[in-house]
Formats: sequence, C-alpha cells, structure tokens
Amino acid sequence: MKKNKKKNKTTKFRLNAIFFTVFVMFTILVLRLGYVQIVKGQEYKAASEATTTTKYTWNAPRGIIYDRNGKQLVENDPIYTLTYTDSADTSDMSTYDIAEKLAELVEIDIADVKDRDKKDYWIMKNSDEALEKVTDDELSKLEDKEIYKLQLERITDNEINSLSDAEVEVYKIKAILDSSSASVKRIKEGLTTEEFALVNEHLADLPGIDVKLDSQRRYVYDNTLRQIFGSIAQIPEESADEYTAAGYDLSDLVGKSFLELQYESVLRGAKEEQSYTQDRTGSVTDSVTTSTGQTGKDLVLTIDIDLQQQVDAIVQEELSKETTAEAAYVVMMDPKTGEILSLSGKRRDGSKITEETYGTIYNSYAMGSAVKGATVLTGYQTGVISPGDTFYDAPITIGGLKKKSWQNMGTINDLTALERSSNVYMFHIAMKIGGYNYSTKSGFRDPKTSYETMRKYFAEFGLGVETGIDLPSEGTGYNGGVQKLGNLMDLAIGQFDTYTPLQLAQYVSTIANDGVRMQPHLMKEIRDPNHDTDETGEVIEEFEPNALNKVSMSQKNIERVQEGFRRVMSGSQGTAASTFRGVSYDPAGKTGTAQVWNGSGYNYNLTLVGYAPYENPEVAMAVVVTNVRNGSSVINKNIGKRILDAYFTDEADQADDADQADDADQTANADEIEE
Repeated sequence: MKKNKKKNKTTKFRLNAIFFTVFVMFTILVLRLGYVQIVKGQEYKAASEATTTTKYTWNAPRGIIYDRNGKQLVENDPIYTLTYTDSADTSDMSTYDIAEKLAELVEIDIADVKDRDKKDYWIMKNSDEALEKVTDDELSKLEDKEIYKLQLERITDNEINSLSDAEVEVYKIKAILDSSSASVKRIKEGLTTEEFALVNEHLADLPGIDVKLDSQRRYVYDNTLRQIFGSIAQIPEESADEYTAAGYDLSDLVGKSFLELQYESVLRGAKEEQSYTQDRTGSVTDSVTTSTGQTGKDLVLTIDIDLQQQVDAIVQEELSKETTAEAAYVVMMDPKTGEILSLSGKRRDGSKITEETYGTIYNSYAMGSAVKGATVLTGYQTGVISPGDTFYDAPITIGGLKKKSWQNMGTINDLTALERSSNVYMFHIAMKIGGYNYSTKSGFRDPKTSYETMRKYFAEFGLGVETGIDLPSEGTGYNGGVQKLGNLMDLAIGQFDTYTPLQLAQYVSTIANDGVRMQPHLMKEIRDPNHDTDETGEVIEEFEPNALNKVSMSQKNIERVQEGFRRVMSGSQGTAASTFRGVSYDPAGKTGTAQVWNGSGYNYNLTLVGYAPYENPEVAMAVVVTNVRNGSSVINKNIGKRILDAYFTDEADQADDADQADDADQTANADEIEE
C-alpha cells in the first residue's frame, strides 16, 4: 500500500513538472509574440514593405557632322557595349572566373595580343612548369622580379603556341578587367545580337558585368578627312578628375583628337536618367524619368565635300604618276573669311599611297621660293628696297660659297624678281637687312637683330607662328635660330626655316586679302539636332570671321607684290605661266623649289601658292610636294591647276543649278498667277 502511494506521488510530481514546463514555455512564447508584435512590429512591417531604388543612365548619341552644304559626313550607328565595373560586389568571384565565362559568350579580337602577354598567361596557367625553368640556386639567390624575367626568357615558342585562341581570349578579357585605367572598363564594343542575348541571359552569374547602349561613329565618305574628324575613346586615366567634375562617367566615350576633341562640349549629348523601384521579390513597382536625354548638337564644317573628294583624287593621281615624290599636301581656303574648303594629304608607303591629311596641319618643310612675296614686302617695310629698285642677278660668293639663281637674269626689278623667281634679288634684300655691304664684303655686325627682323615680318603673314586654326594643336614649323649671313640669305628664299602647308596657305591668303591675316577655321555653324527630317536644325552659333592682324606694309606695297604674283601665273616669263596662262579665273601666285639633302645628293620640295580671281579672290591654295628626286617635275603646278579648275567648275555648276531653281520658282509663280 505504501509503495502505491509513493508511486502515485512520484507520478503526480512528474506531471506537475511537465505542466509547469509547458506553462513556462507557453509564457515565453506569448511574451516573445508580444515583443515581436508590439516592440518590433513597425520595424518588421517596414522590412516587409522595403524596396530598392536603382538609377540607370543611357548615353545620348553624339552630334552629327555636316559639310558646308548640309551633306552628312559623320553619323552614329547604335551599338551595345560590354562593360565591367569593379566594386565590392565583385570580390566573391575572381576576374579569371569572369573572363572564362565571358569568353564562352562573346568573341574577342586577339590580334593585338603580343607574345609577351601570352608568356604572362602561360606562367599563370602553368605555375609548376614555370617554376621548373629556374634552378634551386637561382631561386635562392635572385629576387622575384629577376626570377620572373628568367621564366619569361625561357618560355619556348612551342609553349606559347600551345595556347589556344580561346585561352588567349580569356587572357585578354582578364587583362581588361584587371586594368587600372578606369573603374568602368569597356570589354567589347559592338556586341552581335546573339552575344547581346547570351550575356543578358547570364548577367546574374557575372558580377560587375553590364551591357550599355552606345553609339559608334560612321564615316559616310570612308577615309575622306577621317584624320581631321579625329577619334573618340574612353576617358583616359590622367583626365578622369577633369571629366568626372564635368558630369561624365568614367565609361563614357569622349573626343580624343582633332575635331571630336575640339568640339567635345558641342557634340556630346545629355544622358537620359531613370530611377527604377523594386520590391523584395525584384519586381519593378515604379519608374521615373529624372532627366530626359538630348542628342549632341550638330557641327557644320566649312569643308565642301564634293570639292574635297575631287582634290583627294587629283592628289592621288598626280602622286601616283610622279613616282619619285614622297608626299603631297593641299590646303584650300577662303582668303577673306578663313574658311577651310579642303585639306588633303597623301604619302607614298612602298607601293601604296596612304592618307596623311593631318600633315597639312603638323608637318613642316622648307618651302622654297613660294615665300619670296614675304621677303620683298619685308624689304619694302625695312626700307632696304623700294618698288622698282633693281639688282644685277649674277652669282655671288659668301664665305667661299657661290650662291645664285636658277639662271642668270641680269638687271631685274622687284616685279621681275617675283615673276622669274630670282634668288639673287632676295639675297640682296637679306644682306641689306643684315647691314652687309657686298661690295666691300663688310658688315653683318648684329646677326640676332637681322634674323629677328626677318622673322617678325614673316610672322605677320602666319609663317613660323600658330595660324589659330580651331583644332586642339597645330605645328608651327622649325626655327633654325641665329646663324651666319648665308643662312639669313637662305631664309629669304625659303631654304632655312620650315613651315606647314597650312601656314603657307595663310600666308598667301593674307597677300590675297590685302594684308589682313584671317584665322583659318573648320567650324562654320553649330546647329540644334533635327534628325527626324532631311533638314538641319536651327543655327545656334556661327563662326564669325576673325582678323588676327593687319600686316605692317602699305596697301600700295601689297598691291605691288600682288602684281608680281599675277605675272608668275600669266606673265611672259612667269614660272607658272605655261601651266596657267589663258585660264578663265585669272589667278596669281608663286612657285617654289627647295633643295633637301638626302645623304648623298639633293631631293626637292616643290611648292605652289596662289589665289583667284586676282581682282576679287574667292579661294587661296597651297600645294606642297615633298622629297621629289626629279627636280624638273611640274607636279606642284599640275595639282594647283587641276584643283583650281575643279573649284571654279563646281562653282559654275552650282550657279547653273541655282539658275535652274530660280527658273523653276518663276515658272511655278507664273502658274499660280495664271490660276
């Protein structure tokens, strides 16, 4: 009996313990539930309703570039660009892993991957084999850099060639991802439709990878003026702060050179920005456009593309015929406004002729007698000669060296000296400026002042100084410094200092424009974009003709040199008269031949400057043909005549078109009146 009572007490105690435990647990649960609902309720409610907002930007297309007649020169094609952004989110996955995945999705051009790059990749892939290429002794004595250098040197061609194209693609992608050029790297521009779809399908597995809508420049006339348009590229590292301060993203493409760089602020579009709101499931709940995009403004150039194509063809044909010439350049401009009508440059490269349009701006050469107009005007201005003064043209000896003209001309005045291109006449001007008495062989006590005087007046025409063209930079030629009297005499005939074709064009334009030096320019207008129609947009800004300076010489003396230039083209003994005599457009100009030492003898730079018509100039030109072995070649004159013929033929055709349009308008008006 006692045992049963004891057993019942034990059972009852256990049941009570269980009930008490359940009660405590239930109490804790109730308290916890209360805490969650009352204390943390608002916090959890907010969490359940939490959303994320992400801002996206879309690049706007750059402005279109037109010629002066409204013909499109540079357009935009939409493309997709594959990018990588390095951030904390990408740290969980190595750039090698990302590169491997991307190489399976897109095709990468590996033509620019060098053998040294492949060696780096081979070492990374084959670390054990690479380690075997150095001895234990070398490992113990050399530093890591020296060991790595030995490994590179000992990799064989067979080992390099063992890398597959797919592996090299991985290496190139990884190199881009690891580069420090910008936080956002461009991996590939111009994804195919298939690549675009594949990458988007795998974006969740590719941290840092994105596809951006971009635009790619398309050049309507292929390589024509391609170098002058310039290029666009990702923001360089050294300019990152400057561009980001101006609102750029580091992945943006910006003008890198020439016109694209010069007019970056004009051509650049304003980005469209949108904010997307997503809930916890990733569904978009709202989208707001925070900034509407705007295509870049359009740039209208002074270039006449029809004339440009003709000039390019002429230069190409003439350079092809004159097989001893190295290169040829042409600049055509309006002498009254400074508008550049055509820039052409071609260079012989073995059996091919390649584009070198930038040479009109940057390359400088000895220009020969083409600069004699500046020499004569300098002589007038310094008072060492007066219009009509004569010298006897015969060989002269300076410092034991004989200097002469291309032929002995006897007694000649300034006009004949220009017409027949007398060196000796220019030598006498230089000697007088230097204070040298040729009869007594004495003087020239202040060489520095003599050189400064010549260059000062040459600079008034644009020779040896910046022309002011609207490009990021330009060449200014070579200044030979202060030398002997003989070099000063060479300066007077274009055989000492060097000048660019553009400087030569500005010089002759200044003479044509009665001594007013105009700033040459390529921008004619800036217009609002209007790409929905064939018409260009409204004009925002026009380039106002800018007179840089008026030369010191009197109008009478300028007209004297203009007459000498006219005789060059049409006089009985003019050096270009056989080429230009009888043409309808009445040109004036000056030929030039400069000797160029080639190591064993002389080649020749053949030049020609000119303008037309003589009385009311519309166009000025400079032709420069370099390193011609055939000194009797007339390639400079042939190019000059053909490009002026092309200009005035085009002008006549345009006038005929305008007349026909006027006739059509008048007929239409008459029909309206009759109705």
